[in-house]
Amino acid sequence: MNAKEHGIAVVTGAGSGIGRAVAAELLRAGWSVALAGRRVETLRETAALVPGGAALAVRTDVSRPEDVAALFAATVERFGRVDLLFNNAGTFGPGGVPVEELSYEAWRHVVDTNLNGAFLCAQAAYRQMKEQDPQGGRIINNGSISAHTPRPHSVAYTATKHALTGLTKSLSLDGRPYRIAVGQIDIGNAATDMTAGMRTGALQANGEVVPEPVMDVADVARTVRHMAELPLEANVQFATVLATTMPYVGRG
Repeated sequence: MNAKEHGIAVVTGAGSGIGRAVAAELLRAGWSVALAGRRVETLRETAALVPGGAALAVRTDVSRPEDVAALFAATVERFGRVDLLFNNAGTFGPGGVPVEELSYEAWRHVVDTNLNGAFLCAQAAYRQMKEQDPQGGRIINNGSISAHTPRPHSVAYTATKHALTGLTKSLSLDGRPYRIAVGQIDIGNAATDMTAGMRTGALQANGEVVPEPVMDVADVARTVRHMAELPLEANVQFATVLATTMPYVGRG
């Protein structure tokens, strides 16, 4: 398919990790992609992974309403519309900090990025998708295994990821009259810089520190692309993609 058939995507957190992998997957498939992130240099590195791809790098702090407004304005100015938002930007915050020691500033930083940023981007996408012709589009929120169950010492990250599930459900309901499909992908142990420490040892609920398996981030990207390329009459409401033997189901 060509870019016109696939449409226009906005990917936040596109300068690294899952965002970079998804953006590259979409570009290779013929999507036009607005790459959003805090550092333009890393966004350009993402774009360079697919020479000739229709990419637009936009420096964006998703926690700032004016940055988000500028991101969507630049996307529409360049490409004409928005068919997909992959709401991916996020931060774990200070790792391994007990709840009683977590500073309010650290809590706010995680909430501002993971929850407020996701809301601002979804709101901007929703407004554009509602008014454009033809009407509609798709929003895919990046949840996490932590949207289901926490790791030790992860209160801010876990709280925001649980909140994203509510955001997804509410947006999905409110988007129905306008052909706006909203779903969520919950990812466990994709191999990125953010999860690098898990391969050497991660704190478990019983207090042990053990290595955890990871999966290729490309498998996550292919899953997001599958969700993105469904017709708007079909929606993956929730998908869980995880390293098969990671400690999640069962007793582990």
